[in-house]
Amino acid sequence: MARTLTVSIDAMGGDAGPAVVVSALLRSAQRHPDVRFLLHGEEGQLKDLLARHPRLKDKVSVRHAPGRKPSHVLRRGRDTSMWHCIQSVKIGDADVAVSAGNTGALMAVSMFNLGIIDGISRPAIASIWPTLKGQTVVLDCGANVTATDEQLVDFAVMGEAFAHAILGLERPRVGLLNVGAEEQKGNDAVRGAAAILRGSSLPIAFHGFIEGDDITKGTVDVVVTDGFTGNIALKTAEGTAKLIVQFMRQSLKRSLFGRLGAIIASGALNTLRRKLDPRASNGGIFLGLGGVVVKSHGGTDAIGFASALDMAIDMARADINARITADRRSIAAKAAGERAAEL
Repeated sequence: MARTLTVSIDAMGGDAGPAVVVSALLRSAQRHPDVRFLLHGEEGQLKDLLARHPRLKDKVSVRHAPGRKPSHVLRRGRDTSMWHCIQSVKIGDADVAVSAGNTGALMAVSMFNLGIIDGISRPAIASIWPTLKGQTVVLDCGANVTATDEQLVDFAVMGEAFAHAILGLERPRVGLLNVGAEEQKGNDAVRGAAAILRGSSLPIAFHGFIEGDDITKGTVDVVVTDGFTGNIALKTAEGTAKLIVQFMRQSLKRSLFGRLGAIIASGALNTLRRKLDPRASNGGIFLGLGGVVVKSHGGTDAIGFASALDMAIDMARADINARITADRRSIAAKAAGERAAEL
């Protein structure tokens, strides 16, 4: 019989407080009846919320911890719901952690408690984007403002492992985001990473350079970039999706024919709305840490937080870190062999 998987949750991290978390648990517990949840937060408040939902009684346990502002987390982190959430993974009480708290504070607390995978220089934040061909993984989305060529290679290894395990792709195509597809374009870090990936003995299907519009085209399955560029791209894409939905609503409400058209095309419009709904892929995945951590958007609702819980559960079951470690060691061994041959 398989061991019960436990998800550790920072119940105080989101903008809307623990009520959203408990509502999300109702959805997630129904989808994953074999999973247990460990909530960290104001005990009295959480127990009052849980008392309204008897179905969660045997699936959820509570540990008292105060919620704090990001500055308090960094200065007095040990006495916060975020700290205890990550600590539960470190000491083995949980398999994965989910928080909607401040991204910088969560990354700092996670790195301090869980460390980094052997061979990986820096963790990265990955997100899943909808494309014309399905989905693609984009990283880094904000953990590292700059990145060296070796760090970009780390991101490629982690993104490839994630796409293989979570998206079910046998051989994900990996591309480096650049200002052009030509080999001579880009800065030293991007060109250096491309050279390393082309010479790698790993079974990574390296596509080469891609441009911004290739992300939504689905040209590759994994898009690699530094956190500065990735975060701007992510926020721009989210804003564009909201703009499209708003334009559609305004246009369809403008006239009687528009409203009739909306009724006739309601099925197609609902499908489009679901594809553009950021809640469906809510959650930044922290890759490269010594444990699994998922960051939910702070302002999301129960649907979005439940999506982050689903992602965390999938990550915990996939054992991605083992593949990342093995692939990074293979690259390091090949590089060492090449250096030895040059002597």
